[in-house]
Parts: sequence; C-alpha cells; structure tokens
Amino acid sequence: MVFSGKYIEKYGPRKMAMLGGIICGLGWLLASMSSSTSMLIPTYGIVGGLGVGIAYGCPVAVSARWFPDKRGLAVGLTVLGFGFSAFFTANIATYLIEAFDVMSTFRFFGIAFIIIITLCSMPLVFPPAGYKPAGWNPPAPKPGAAVTCEFKREQMLKSTTFYGLWLCYFIGCVAGLMAIGISKPVGQEVILIESGLASMLVGFFAIFNGGGRPIFGTLTDKITPRNAAIVSFVLIGLASLMMWQMAVPGATTIYIVAFAILWMCLGGWLAIAPTATASFFGTCDYPRNYGVVFLAYGIGAIVGPQLAAAIKEMSGSYVGVFPYVALLAALGIVIAFTMLKHPKPPE
Repeated sequence: MVFSGKYIEKYGPRKMAMLGGIICGLGWLLASMSSSTSMLIPTYGIVGGLGVGIAYGCPVAVSARWFPDKRGLAVGLTVLGFGFSAFFTANIATYLIEAFDVMSTFRFFGIAFIIIITLCSMPLVFPPAGYKPAGWNPPAPKPGAAVTCEFKREQMLKSTTFYGLWLCYFIGCVAGLMAIGISKPVGQEVILIESGLASMLVGFFAIFNGGGRPIFGTLTDKITPRNAAIVSFVLIGLASLMMWQMAVPGATTIYIVAFAILWMCLGGWLAIAPTATASFFGTCDYPRNYGVVFLAYGIGAIVGPQLAAAIKEMSGSYVGVFPYVALLAALGIVIAFTMLKHPKPPE
C-alpha cells in the first residue's frame, strides 16, 4: 500500500484494483504448484500479499472521496467486507480441502480471486473534481485547522498529528492482536471451556470484529477521530482489566464480554485510522497518505502475537498478557489526547 498509493492516483482505482486482484490470484496459483512449504513464502506470502496490499487501498480511497459527509461510516462498511471475508473463505476452504486437497484449493481460490476481484473492480472510480453530495455543505475549518486537499504525503510526514495517528493505530493493533491471538487458548486453558465451544466463540467474536468497523467509523464522524480513539482505548483497557482480575475457571460470561469488546475495538481501528487520515490530511493524496499510516497495522500484526507469546512464556499464564494490554491502552489514551489534533496547514 505504501508504494501503490501514487499509482492509484495516476491510473485510477479500477485499474489498480484489477492489477491487485490478478497479482493476488497469481500468488495463489503459484502456491498451488509449490513442492514444499518453504515455497509458500514467496508465492502465497509475497506475491499474494502484494496483490492484497494493492487491491485493499482502492475501495477505501474511493469510499473516502464519494462520501465526505459520512466518511467514517462509508469506510467502515467498506472494510467490513475485508473482515467478514475471512468467515466465508475459511468455510469454503475447509470444504474444498476435504473434498479435494490443499493444492487444489489454492488453485480454485487463485482463479476465483482473479475473476471476482476483476469484476468487482469495474465500478471503482473517483468522483469528479469539486464533487460533493447533494444538500451537503462542508463545515468551515476551525482556525488553524487544515482544509480538504491540503497535505501531500511529504507534508503529512512532517506533522506531529501523523505520528500521533500512526502510534495510536499501532498500539490499537498490537493491543488487539495480543488479545485476540490468544482467544481460543484462553477459553480452553483459563476458562476451561471445551474445544468445540471455544472454536465456535472465536467465530462469534469475528462478528464483533466486523461490526466494530462501521460502529467506530460512525463514531469517528460524530465525535472526532481523537475521541473515537480514546473510546476504543478505554474499552480495550476495561476488557483487559476484566480478564486480568476476573478470568477464572467457569467465568464464561466475563470471557465472552471481554473478548467481544477486544475484537470489536481491533476492527474499529480499521475504520478509525483511514477516516482520521482523510479528516486530518484531506483526500487529494489520500491513497499515498493512508498507505504510510497502514504500515502501523502491518507492523502491529507482527509485533502483537509475538509479544503475547513472549509474555505468556515469561508469566506462565495467558492471564499475564492482559495487564500489558491494559498498559498499552493507557498509553494510547495519552497519545490520542495529546497528539490527535487537526494539524496546522503546511507551509
């Protein structure tokens, strides 16, 4: 996403989404021909991941521009598809693997991704210059605040607000992924629920992960990105404290409530961050700007699960992870309160 942003502007979201879909599908097709698991890294991991990164930014950029009056809700509903897709693809993959084999499943998905993403790319176009929804008059910016189409990526990178947003996004992802990555083992080893129920509850939590995106997107529209971020961190902190202090064998209700909140807040950051990027830095260079902001999620996805595993190893229990998640949430509140403010217009 970091490198594809300028090409989305140059060639348009339709062509770039098609390109991303084709590359993603090719990655899966190449994976279907792998002779060893190590070959899955360059094929499925690098080629397929590159395609996803290119395609993902296109619908987000389109929705951010077409719906400036309800940008958070529009972006939240857009990334809702990204969240719910895992539910469908996982079930389809399970069926195909049982009916055929793993490599055939890679092949089927590769062909399907090329066809489906190409077709879904057809409507993706940016609105004409000067477009605004009927009956909507953009509010006048506050004194010292940036106006729409103000920041190029180079200018954004000089802004304190960018670093505040990046850190908040990173913390939100690390905290969320630390927790949700251990959802099933916590249920089995701490709450002592049986494996089948634990697996079912993880699927149930995924609904909250998807639902958190339009919910927090709407909140970002209504109460500003800073306040939406603070709400998210407060909820993460409360859920973590619940698990730290109240997670005992049989505390199924506590477990369900806490993890539903944690999954919802992680999903929420996938709406808060893109909406905040457009709100703070405008939409003229949005694909490039959000590509840099989105790095926080990518790095957080690497750090979060590894950090949770290290803390569990050190403390000897999954419960020991949650006070650290709560501390991260507290740090996020401080950063959001002090740094998530509309930047001054660039010089």
